[in-house]
Amino acid sequence: MRYSGGDATFMVTTYILLAVFTLSVLYPLIFVVSASVSSADALTRGEVWFWPVGVNVDAYAEVLGSPRLVRGFLNSVLYTVLGSAIGTFLTLLAGYVLSRDDLPFRRILMFFFLIPFLFSAGIIPTYMIVNALGLMDSIWAVVLPGVLNVFNMIITMTFYRLNIPKEMLEAAQVDGATDFRFFFRMAIPLSKPIIAVNVLFYAITQWNSWFNALLYLSDDTLFPLQLVLRDILTQSQVDPSMIGGDVSELIRRKELFDKLKYALIVVAMIPPMIAYPFVQKHFTKGALIGSLK
Repeated sequence: MRYSGGDATFMVTTYILLAVFTLSVLYPLIFVVSASVSSADALTRGEVWFWPVGVNVDAYAEVLGSPRLVRGFLNSVLYTVLGSAIGTFLTLLAGYVLSRDDLPFRRILMFFFLIPFLFSAGIIPTYMIVNALGLMDSIWAVVLPGVLNVFNMIITMTFYRLNIPKEMLEAAQVDGATDFRFFFRMAIPLSKPIIAVNVLFYAITQWNSWFNALLYLSDDTLFPLQLVLRDILTQSQVDPSMIGGDVSELIRRKELFDKLKYALIVVAMIPPMIAYPFVQKHFTKGALIGSLK
């Protein structure tokens, strides 16, 4: 295909900008991975720019050998699975119900959903509610607050309005199907794209979340990985008890601590990077269809 002079200039400029943007996103990731497997001395001297220097994996050995970090990783996996499963299910229910034109008081219900979307009560009232419900120092204090995202619900509602024809519902009602039967037997099987969108949104949000755990958890055995990572990254030096007594002599060295930070960041990035390719196809389709309006 031949382009005119103006079109060719536009295409070249677009490709250059996309290349610059791609490099700006990839380089920090490449640097973090390279720094995590480079020697501590090379990292301290600033010799690591792109490729690893003096490759070794001692930092990952320390991470895998740390009971607290392993426990934090497993806690994050648990919170992510529960949060994404409950959040997706509630979002599908709310989105489908609000997509029905025959729902009584539909506009009023939608208005009450939009209030917390636009206005937040704040940290203190939320803390008081969590405390009054007896959720403090439990996994539900991390999972339940914010389990339903109104933005996701609006995308889901739009998806159902565009992809579930009224004629299908009317035909099912003529055959004697109840609303619950229609939702679970017909609407849900057609919802794979929007389910992928919700699962990915909720999983990423829950995986990266640490503030709820900081507010509502005092038992460090329940801390998610992100909170453990925050504790390490915000300290000027590592407490040996945070990593494990058997490596206390190594982690007193500042260079190992710097290298350990990069290894922790890589470990925290791995699950989302593994999960995304499996839902990418449905995610792209669901996000485009659900946000069309």
